[in-house]
Amino acid sequence: MNRFVRFPVMATATISLLVLMTGCQKLRARDQLNKGVQAYKSAKYEEAINHFQQAVNDDPTLPMAKSYLATAYANMVVPDLQTPDNLKNAKLAMDGFQQVLNEDPKDVNSMKNIASLYFNIGKYDDAKTWQKKVLDADPQDAEAAYTIGSIDWRLAYRQAVQALKDVGMQDDGQGNVKMPKKACQDLITKNGPLVDEGLQYLHKAVEIRPNYDDAMAYLQLTYRRKADLECGNDDARKADMAQVDEWREKAMNTRKANEEKKNSQVNGVVMK
Repeated sequence: MNRFVRFPVMATATISLLVLMTGCQKLRARDQLNKGVQAYKSAKYEEAINHFQQAVNDDPTLPMAKSYLATAYANMVVPDLQTPDNLKNAKLAMDGFQQVLNEDPKDVNSMKNIASLYFNIGKYDDAKTWQKKVLDADPQDAEAAYTIGSIDWRLAYRQAVQALKDVGMQDDGQGNVKMPKKACQDLITKNGPLVDEGLQYLHKAVEIRPNYDDAMAYLQLTYRRKADLECGNDDARKADMAQVDEWREKAMNTRKANEEKKNSQVNGVVMK
């Protein structure tokens, strides 16, 4: 009988011990998180990763620990470097941000970080896919729309330059009217969808943010690529080049106005 009477007491003691241990783990996790933040601020990313990983191990529910760990890995990624170690860090970072999204599917910051990582390792279609997810979550995100458009221009530009090189030409910036018809038709197949999508999203970026000078600059660049695709239709080419001139002027004027506004601010106070 005594054994059965004592059992609840032993169980209570065990539970109390577990609670105490859990509390200690949570305190250790917060300490590791703080140490990780300090290391991160000092650009000691490997050290920060170790602290953040320990924080996650000690307390998987600790707010921001997984996000900070993924961010530290992301900062180890070198853009346009295709080495195994670099790709490994990119994957670890993306896996971390995906864990955050599994817990909070509306975490736009994690979506943006995944998109940026795909961009940095040259997976542009995946980068666009994730930027579109950002826009699904926040239709007013001008930066996401701009990024999609700028990627489309980058891809279209590369393909245009290669197509011209293949026929012994260089980009004249005016629609390349001397490009052979077959080469032009082939370029339509490759660049037509990119140009259409690029213009769509760059216009969207400017609609959302009317003073977005970078988006305006890419609009003029993308209209240049559109001019490549007119294939003998000189009126259409001239209309595209008129758009080039218009958006170039808008970009310069808007950038100037933005700089003047920025320079008029001193310590957050607008000087009038």
